[in-house]
Amino acid sequence: MNPEASELLVLLGLPFMQRALLAGLLTGGLGGLLGSVAVLRQMAFFSDALGHASLLGLTLAVALGLNPTLVLLPFAVVFALVVNAVVRRSRLPVDALLNIIYSASLAIAVLALSRLPRQGPGLEALLFGDILGVTWLDLRLIAGLLLVAVVLLARHRRSQILLCLDEPLARSRGVDAERQQLLFVVLLALAVALAIKAVGVLLISAFIVMPACGARLVSRGFSGYVLLSSAIGAGGAVIGLLASGLFNLPSGPALVVVQLLGFVLALLASATDRPGAAASASSPDRVG
Repeated sequence: MNPEASELLVLLGLPFMQRALLAGLLTGGLGGLLGSVAVLRQMAFFSDALGHASLLGLTLAVALGLNPTLVLLPFAVVFALVVNAVVRRSRLPVDALLNIIYSASLAIAVLALSRLPRQGPGLEALLFGDILGVTWLDLRLIAGLLLVAVVLLARHRRSQILLCLDEPLARSRGVDAERQQLLFVVLLALAVALAIKAVGVLLISAFIVMPACGARLVSRGFSGYVLLSSAIGAGGAVIGLLASGLFNLPSGPALVVVQLLGFVLALLASATDRPGAAASASSPDRVG
């Protein structure tokens, strides 16, 4: 047996690595699932703002000496609902407003962390993730949220498709757009909060968006698109985690780089069918 295979078997036998692989599988699948809807509804930047703002919640947990996950979950939901309300009522462009929110929240959090005693996870782990530190509580929370997300999105599949295609059309068909928006914002906020440990604050948006973008390039139907996005997210997370263990790389960046490779492969595959790929990439109708 060659040394690489032997080292891989040793890694797979470590309990913390087994938890990390399971966390990567669940978190990647969850990110790909919600990212598929976020991309179609043009909410990718919203997930970026949520990720940066989550550092404020982590700072609060460190200051209070509490479990970061249990503090971050309610913080992320409240913050997302407040931002969603502000965005809907503001006359500023959405991207400009979100840029202000995520930049300001990141700056405030870093300043606050600099004044706290150095304890718990370091700034590098918060910014870039450390999935090897995942606990069984984290795994139960991720699995529970994935199950809830699958059930809710399946139940409201028609409404979500209509909202992705045309919100006025969805409203005319009796879809409660505000309720559906709040439902998805809460799911996305919880997913971001739970995925922070895997990829960190700075990379969370790419972790959610890239699998969906890759899947959209090669998909023709909504269901296939969502499933492929989840598969790319989960597979990329597992492969990236194994690569980080074998080559002693930071886990968060390794996960995102593998997902980037998946996106590049999808881009190359779509280029072989340029008319279909162009239509799929430019119009939500292709996945409706």
